[in-house]
Amino acid sequence: MKTKWCRFEVDGRTSYGMIDGRDVFVVDGRPWENWAATQSVYPVSAVKMLSPVVPATFYCAGLNYREHLVASANRRGVEPKFPERPSVNYRSSSALCASGDPIVKPSDSGELFQYEGELVAVIGKGGRHIPVARALEHVFGWTIGNDVSERAWQRSDRTSWRAKNSDTFNPMGPWIVTDVDYRAMTTIVRLNGEEVDRFSTGEMIHDVETYIAEISKYCTLHPGDVIWMGTDGSPRNMKPGDICEIEITDIGVLRNPIVAEC
Repeated sequence: MKTKWCRFEVDGRTSYGMIDGRDVFVVDGRPWENWAATQSVYPVSAVKMLSPVVPATFYCAGLNYREHLVASANRRGVEPKFPERPSVNYRSSSALCASGDPIVKPSDSGELFQYEGELVAVIGKGGRHIPVARALEHVFGWTIGNDVSERAWQRSDRTSWRAKNSDTFNPMGPWIVTDVDYRAMTTIVRLNGEEVDRFSTGEMIHDVETYIAEISKYCTLHPGDVIWMGTDGSPRNMKPGDICEIEITDIGVLRNPIVAEC
């Protein structure tokens, strides 16, 4: 059964809860592990939504959609080369923020400050050497990520330590949805209410199952880990004052304003 889980703050306390309509039903424990229902219920409007998980390990797919890969190659003036196997990168959990939180554009960042709307797989069952055929058994649910990127830094720096990992550069949320088919989803990006990108979420170069199998050949996956699955299209620039929305059907909308660093 499709269920919507959130992580939130109210009265100075952080909790997990199950969303049903306009209410959040608080649970003890993390939803992908042992949890117990409580008697506490809050209106969704009365709580502050947080990033739905703070992962111990934050994996991400590199160039996993065709149009985005071609656009990236064109920017660099090289021929596009499609990966024969999954390309795995990492992000920093310190870059996470929640839906509704501001994305802070650093004062020395350039004009090429862009969104990347991504499906996020949340691992619920850990493991090593997970076969492709059983990989989705290890996914607890799905959420949305915006892999904010400063392209000049991405080109000039030896790593993506600031181009993709500066504070607030990884909004994630607004919640986790279980028991839905990612292959049937559509990703839609809006900038200031204007639709600027739309693509089939499931049309990846290497699918979620293949990434889980590849990662777990070498690294043990743990409950609460996340895998961001990449983006498609040619992202536009964002500037302070803009509002970026990433919608993935069957999940929801991740919405963040862009502000200038003080």
